[in-house]
Amino acid sequence: MENGAVYNETTEPQAKPPRRPFGCTLRRLRGWRLPAKGLQAILSLLAVICEEIVEDCINCGGLYFFEFTSCSAFLLSLLILCVYCTDIYETFGEDKVQKV
Repeated sequence: MENGAVYNETTEPQAKPPRRPFGCTLRRLRGWRLPAKGLQAILSLLAVICEEIVEDCINCGGLYFFEFTSCSAFLLSLLILCVYCTDIYETFGEDKVQKV
């Protein structure tokens, strides 16, 4: 008998972990954190939209700063949602995510 035949008969195939759609999981953001991050993303997007409605301004420095901060808040909140609600967290590892 060949060794390969013996091992094929006695060894069970490894079960693959179940695939989640798009790798989504809510395991990392539980309780009030998920709705808070979702609300943050919605409100920051609303701020960007409201800023774009302004056509004329007398002193535009504050408006440009508001545009920068609201757009940055929107993009960072989306990044946080993507990292904590997908498999990216496990891919990079907890220590690297905490450093970022």
